[in-house]
Amino acid sequence: MSDIRQQALDYHEFPIPGKTAVCLTKPAETSHDLALAYSPGVAEPVREIAADPDNAYRYTNKGNTVAVITNGTAILGLGNLGPLASKPVMEGKALLFKHFANIDSTDIEITHNTPEEFINTVAAIADTFGGINLEDIKAPECFVIERELIARCKVPVFHDDQHGTAIVTAAGMINALEIQGKLISDATFVCMGAGAAAIACMTMLVKCGANRANIYMLDTKGVIHSGRTDLNEYKALFANDTEKRTLLDVIKGADVFLGLSGPDVIGAEEVALMADKPVIFACSNPDPEIKPALAHATRSDLIMGTGRSDYPNQVNNVLCFPFIFRGALDVRASCINDEMKIAAVHAIAALAKEPVPASVLKAYPNVTSLSFGPEYVLPKPMDPRLLPNVARAVAQAAIDSGVAAITTLPKYAD
Repeated sequence: MSDIRQQALDYHEFPIPGKTAVCLTKPAETSHDLALAYSPGVAEPVREIAADPDNAYRYTNKGNTVAVITNGTAILGLGNLGPLASKPVMEGKALLFKHFANIDSTDIEITHNTPEEFINTVAAIADTFGGINLEDIKAPECFVIERELIARCKVPVFHDDQHGTAIVTAAGMINALEIQGKLISDATFVCMGAGAAAIACMTMLVKCGANRANIYMLDTKGVIHSGRTDLNEYKALFANDTEKRTLLDVIKGADVFLGLSGPDVIGAEEVALMADKPVIFACSNPDPEIKPALAHATRSDLIMGTGRSDYPNQVNNVLCFPFIFRGALDVRASCINDEMKIAAVHAIAALAKEPVPASVLKAYPNVTSLSFGPEYVLPKPMDPRLLPNVARAVAQAAIDSGVAAITTLPKYAD
């Protein structure tokens, strides 16, 4: 572990600090170049944009930019360490946007006293960018922040901790349940965790066909049930009318366990109580709710997913967010709506059923083969087909749902 720690620190420090930089897209070698880039030539696109704000998409990089914005109140699995400490994560997000979808991303870390201050700050700068990716903001403030910014901003606003996690989870869950011979509408779900990601995941699964009455969500006080008086409006959506109160109560006979909480919160006893052919997605990072070795030793008939790259079936947001924004930017969508999210779910799920190209296997030297099945319910992040398949599906959904300013589907190289 100490070697990994030092490698990570060296990676971020050398040869220059950080993971991103600005590059030029126009020449700046001659006096004429400078006259075009700045004064007096720059006045011409200024006048054009003043006359029609949409011209910003013609004459600036606005249409290929996303701001990754946080307040650092929920950094990965590290908690509230403040805006500046979150900067390496936001730079990492910018790296992923560029690497996987060729989107230019700027990280912005905001210090504020109230959610309203955060909202006002982001709303004031939003029009600089083609889209806003909110990141690592704690619940329940994140729900209010995203809702208000969607209402106030003219560009897409997307809280990836909520919706990116939900989209990838839903894609993997649909495939896992299919392999196990179960219908999502009949499945019983136990969700350990009731924060932003958990609520978004269960909301998305309901939109994909899960029965809300079959969902048992737990927070630190146990099962979220209709008799509790301590629930915020978001948890209350999943208050089950049940006499069950504990994890042991709800895990018996459950088809699915979804963990978005913390390490080692379930053990062999709970896994043994689940229904035949269960699905376990233990997504706490870096340590899952149950170690895969223990889960598999307890049940030979389960499908297991985690948030880690060193186990099969990694539930990884990078399967989603670069391509969601690629599709949204390409048709100049005003928002990222449910239709676009669900299109992404089905595009990701479908890709896992296709033959895996050799280039993907080459990127994973410890993997000799990949095919749709219990250990491959989601595509690998290095699969080059994610960009065309997911972006195309999202762009088409934006056009079909009427939120796209460009109504011709872009051509994506397969």
